[in-house]
Amino acid sequence: MDNIALIESFGDFKDEKGISKIDLMAIIEDSLKTLLRKRFDSDDHFDVIVNPDKGDFQIFLNKTIVEDEMSEDDDLEIEISEAKKIDPTFEVGEDFTMEIPVAQLGRRNILTLKQILATKLQEHNNAMLYEQFRDKIGEIVVGEIHHIRHKHVILLDDEGNEFILPKENQIPSDFFKKGENIRAIVETVDFKGSKPQIIISRTAPKFLEKLLELEIPEIQDGTIMLKKVVRIPGEKAKIAVDAYDDRIDPVGACVGVKGSRIHGVVRELRNENIDVIQWSKNPEILVKRALGNVTINKIDINEEQNYALVYTPVEEISKVIGKQGQNIRLASWLTGYEIDVYRESSEDDDVELREFNDDIEQWILDEFKKVGLTTAKSVLDKDTESLLNMVDLEEETIEEVKRILREEFED
Repeated sequence: MDNIALIESFGDFKDEKGISKIDLMAIIEDSLKTLLRKRFDSDDHFDVIVNPDKGDFQIFLNKTIVEDEMSEDDDLEIEISEAKKIDPTFEVGEDFTMEIPVAQLGRRNILTLKQILATKLQEHNNAMLYEQFRDKIGEIVVGEIHHIRHKHVILLDDEGNEFILPKENQIPSDFFKKGENIRAIVETVDFKGSKPQIIISRTAPKFLEKLLELEIPEIQDGTIMLKKVVRIPGEKAKIAVDAYDDRIDPVGACVGVKGSRIHGVVRELRNENIDVIQWSKNPEILVKRALGNVTINKIDINEEQNYALVYTPVEEISKVIGKQGQNIRLASWLTGYEIDVYRESSEDDDVELREFNDDIEQWILDEFKKVGLTTAKSVLDKDTESLLNMVDLEEETIEEVKRILREEFED
């Protein structure tokens, strides 16, 4: 096999993977030097010249000319009588350069060279793939469902690149069919062994951001700013928007007439309920807007400790908290404040839960606080089944808490 034939044997691979001719030549040079190091322990005495214009390469061995019968290494030295057969002007101590045909390396070494080339070409392709998708982190990609497994789904894009969608990155109501095309964002790109592993996500807030950019031109062109996006995937999301121009209604522009603009995003997210609010630098206004269409009598903001106390009528408590505490949790994430809700009633006989820390463990009180239940009556007003859906506590624990709280009012 001659030099050109060896290069051409990789032509199909080059074309398939989109490797440039220059890159291929660099890989060939590196592979040849690797082989020479394997064969001769060093490539110091060799020159490798790759000619991308002609599509071939040459290997030159540099030997030192020594006196006859004084050669200690035939690979690195040549006797003067042999050198003078090539050029009578050669002298002892001079360098002697000779070309090494590939065929002279032997069949086994040629096969080794081809294996080295194939390995380095694959390494090059993996490096290019890694760089390509590392630059796409946070961007939407489209892939076709190839395999559905218990813990993840494998997708392929139009170029055959593999994406992995783990179970935890799937919307709970996602249901996939083989051959279906779906959208997700690139979450991470890391090497698993020598191969890049591209992890995608449909649950990240960034996925919702990118969908909004695609559906709403004013976000894409920067007229409307996405200040913050929070979501409980498949259930509920809140986004805060603002406009550079006071004449623009950013909420209306995002939602559209009868929700026309945001409907496509909702459908993509399996009917995830999306609240759009206008951003405000005033924390009280922002908290009120984040909690949605509820009656709020007063909001006390503590900037130092980063929490907000919200006072609302008794009948509004459940709306403020929302299904399984989703509304108040999302509002806290959106505003950056820990929000505690307090009921206002004509009877000033309620007791804050923190007063029961001698009888109820603090971590249990914290579970109620997470969903906005901060007073004894706010807990007692709810049945056990509702509380089971809101807090991460056993039924026996909830019943014991309610017993302790009831005793307070019986006394």
